[in-house]
Order: sequence, then C-alpha cells, then structure tokens
Amino acid sequence: MILNVSGRCDIVAFYSEWFMNRYREGYVDVRNPFNPKLVSRIHFENVDAILFCTKNPKPILKYLEEIKKPILFHVTLTPYKKEIEPNVPSKKEVIEDIKTLSRKIGIDNIVVRYDPIFLSDDYAVSYHQKAFEKMCSLLEGYVKTIVVSFIDIYKNVLHNQRILKFRDFTEEDYKAIGTSFSASAKRHGMTVQTCYEKRNLVEYGFIASACISPIKAFELTGKTYKPWTARKEGKCGCVEMVDIGVYNSCKHFCKYCYANYDERQVDKNVKKHDPNSSLLIGTYQADEVVKERIK
Repeated sequence: MILNVSGRCDIVAFYSEWFMNRYREGYVDVRNPFNPKLVSRIHFENVDAILFCTKNPKPILKYLEEIKKPILFHVTLTPYKKEIEPNVPSKKEVIEDIKTLSRKIGIDNIVVRYDPIFLSDDYAVSYHQKAFEKMCSLLEGYVKTIVVSFIDIYKNVLHNQRILKFRDFTEEDYKAIGTSFSASAKRHGMTVQTCYEKRNLVEYGFIASACISPIKAFELTGKTYKPWTARKEGKCGCVEMVDIGVYNSCKHFCKYCYANYDERQVDKNVKKHDPNSSLLIGTYQADEVVKERIK
C-alpha cells in the first residue's frame, strides 16, 4: 500500500514527532472517519511508499534519512497572506525548505502544489500571475512539477466567505491564468498540471494528469496499484492510497480548507493528541474494534 500522510491534516507540520514514533514502533492506527468505532492497524512492513503532503516540511527534514521507504512530497505553496492562512510559515522559509528537501530526496520526488486558486479583489488574476512567476523563478532547478487546482465550495469555504470574498471564474480568467502559468513554468524548466479539475487548461499548455499516477507509483515501488475511485463525480486518475490523518486536527486554519470544517473541534482534538499514542488523536475506547489492514 501507499500511505498518505496526509490529506486530512498536516501531519508533517504539526505531528512529525508522533509519526516518527509510529514508524519506529512499526505500526500506526487510524480510525475510520465514517465509523470511528472501527480502527485500522497498519504495519509499516506492508507499506510500499509514503506520500507526505504539507505546507511546512521543516519539522520532518531531520528525520528523512531514518525513513527506509520510497517517499514522495507534495508541498503546497500559495501566495495568500495571514488572513487566509493564519499559521502557515513565511513563504520565504517554505521555499528554502523545499530546496533542502529537493536536495535530500531528489527533484523527481517533490511536487509543489499551487492549490487552491481563488479570485477576489485582493487576489486578482494579475496577483496570481506575478506570484506564480516569482515562485517558479525561485524554485528553478529544485522542482520540475507544479500542480494547480481551483477552489471548491466546501462547507468551510462557505463559512469563511466573508474573509475569502471569492468570486466566480470567467473563461477569460482561465485563459489568462492558463497562458501565463504555462509560460512561467516553461521558462523555468517546469511543467504545470491539473488533477481532476473540470477546467484542466490543456488548451493553454497544462498537462492533465494524476497527482500520483500509476506510472509514478510503479517508479517508486515497482508495483501496480488500482486507481482511486472515491471521488463523487467519477474516477480520479490517482492510485489508491491509505490516509492516516484525522479531519479537524490541522492548526494551519486555512480559510479555504476542506479538512477543517469546525475550528472549535480542532482545538479539542489538538488537546487529545498524545505523541506516544498509536492514534493521532486520542486513545482507545473500550468499544472500538481494531482490524489489521494489509493493502
């Protein structure tokens, strides 16, 4: 299996110590988000590769040499300010950490996500064009692949509309972003792609591909994997992965986030975290059922 660490919260940024404790002990437990009484136990001997998804890779950099598994990083780097991303480190720091990460794991194993794009009076198309060009120029030689997505209207997004103040995209917006981003990426030796977006911008030079395609998964592990079919509107081209995160447990508090939809619950969950527990949040309850997962 491929472990996703994590699409539900930023484990790297806030819980790297916990993750390494689990790695050293040889297993990790994760509650089913739709049936919390059911716990899956995953032994690292059954893990073929690990995908780390983060906005702040710094906390795990010191541990990378200890992890004896193929690893891939997706680092999200967006141009938003503190009113949108309250607890994300400065972008200057993140860029330096991306460079360090690239040197450690290789340019082919790091992807930067400019994700998600939303438009407002403060974050107009021209703002994104300038930010994307600057990002590409600073990361030239360290990153080859940029993944772009557009904002989805999650519960948290609607709740934070008064802060985000986002507006709908027009076809002219997509054209301006598509042509500009493609040119910037090409200028700095990168490709820019979308994954499972209704507007994939291929007509402007984007690549429409999976974030983790079967080809990339095979390169990492030498194994083939089923495509992930958990998306509501059909099939996603990414391979199937096992996520060990917990919703409502990320302290970045980004206003566009899908994984945090109750900030009060985040505070409660963070207080339940024990770096020595096999579970990310809390400890076992008497009525929980633990089952081993091998794939």
